[in-house]
Amino acid sequence: MPGLTPIQPTSNTLIVHHDSAADFLTATFPTLRRHEAASNIVLAHALKLLGSEAALTGCHFINESDVQKWWKTPRPSSPTPTYSGQRPTKTEPFWLTVWSSPSPFIAPTLDLVLACVSWTLGDYPVFLWTPKHPSLISSSWLVPRMELLADHLLDYVPPERVFSVFGLSSLAKTFSKIWSDLSGVAIEPEPFYAAYYTYCNLATFKESDEILPADHSIRRAGPSDLDEVAQLCKEFADDSVYFPATIDMGRIEARELISKGLIWIYEAEGEVTTICAVTRSSQNVSAITKVYTTPKWRRRGFAEHLVRDVTRRLLLDCGKSTVTLYVGHSNSAQRVYDRVGFVGLCGKDKPNGVEDALELGFVTGAPRGHW
Repeated sequence: MPGLTPIQPTSNTLIVHHDSAADFLTATFPTLRRHEAASNIVLAHALKLLGSEAALTGCHFINESDVQKWWKTPRPSSPTPTYSGQRPTKTEPFWLTVWSSPSPFIAPTLDLVLACVSWTLGDYPVFLWTPKHPSLISSSWLVPRMELLADHLLDYVPPERVFSVFGLSSLAKTFSKIWSDLSGVAIEPEPFYAAYYTYCNLATFKESDEILPADHSIRRAGPSDLDEVAQLCKEFADDSVYFPATIDMGRIEARELISKGLIWIYEAEGEVTTICAVTRSSQNVSAITKVYTTPKWRRRGFAEHLVRDVTRRLLLDCGKSTVTLYVGHSNSAQRVYDRVGFVGLCGKDKPNGVEDALELGFVTGAPRGHW
């Protein structure tokens, strides 16, 4: 099939390079939609980028018949790599997808997604996702597909672009070992982030009868809050030794979040104490990110009030079926999220959809983006 690279000449496992969100979503959206919560990162980022491409490209991704048409559309036999030994000035967004079929006469199904995208504050980690349930992922299935992804990724970016990789633990671990062996770049000795991916819905959401004090409020941040929100964005980044930020970077991030109405604040006695952003949304799913309370105001329940309020708005006012978030394995904020209704935390049983995720870094010395 034109434009596809098989793992072996006789293999029905193939890789495709997508140089636009439109092409990526046309091929993958039916699968991503069926796994809308699990695919939150790759789906929401692609939808966001699609907005900037919409005026220039046509994109129709509705159902499986669209994918069949996409497979039959002639594709370039060899996309031009953006990296061929010379350092590119900017890496344009692209996606690599791996597909397989039990027969040459049956259209392939999606196995893996690799997203290499960026935003205002620089490059994101390389994101990995699969629609396959973690319990069904075997080494014999995963390793050849990851080898294919790593080999093709090295055709498009210099090794230093891959400062970290993020995804389900099994995906991140397998890819990082293969990538390190292939590129010669060492893996950082400690993970950048080890987290649970959890969710809350109307069935699990927990209300509270507690009323805010008269001089406290929860509201969407506005332009007048820029400096205070910027400071909290910086402090949030500084909490990680791997991704510190300057106040100027905090201001850039705060300005973007405020201008798009994506960040909410808890205000006490006229001071912004806590922030909570909603940064990855698709039709039925939104993700809560950047939950942070400045040290002066901690241990007063402000984050719980804010997270509950934002989650309620997403579920009831915005009609989302699911709100998702990542929380570190050792992060005491698990108790906050548990009390709001996010499942599988604080040692409780983990229902389907709650998974371990891992961000593994590489010793590149290159600038790291924020996400």
